[in-house]
Amino acid sequence: HVQLVESGGGSVQTGGTLRLSCSVSGYAENWWCMGWFRQAPGKERVGVAAFDADGTTSYAHSVQGRFTISLDKAKEGNSTLYLQMDNLKPEDTARYYCAAHGVCTGDNWKVVKYFTYWGKGTQVTVS
Repeated sequence: HVQLVESGGGSVQTGGTLRLSCSVSGYAENWWCMGWFRQAPGKERVGVAAFDADGTTSYAHSVQGRFTISLDKAKEGNSTLYLQMDNLKPEDTARYYCAAHGVCTGDNWKVVKYFTYWGKGTQVTVS
């Protein structure tokens, strides 16, 4: 049974920093593509960053240079996916979701329907 649980969200001022964590359990396959998405009120869920099985990372243009995705693969089936967010802007305000078992080739990592497993999200508010 795969579970993804996000944490680390909160309210910060413009220019502030947050580190999101996604605890992944029960994921005993060869990891595939994992990612962070965000959804602002009244808007579609969009890809923020992705981490492929070979360590390749991808970022949305809007967060390039400010956000960093990383994976701590503690042991098979359990790991933690991080999203370090620096120099936060009001437009980063959204609910952030962790996702696993997606497709990382090309721009496919941005496609919501390609990801099988999702967490419930954590709220980030920048004012």
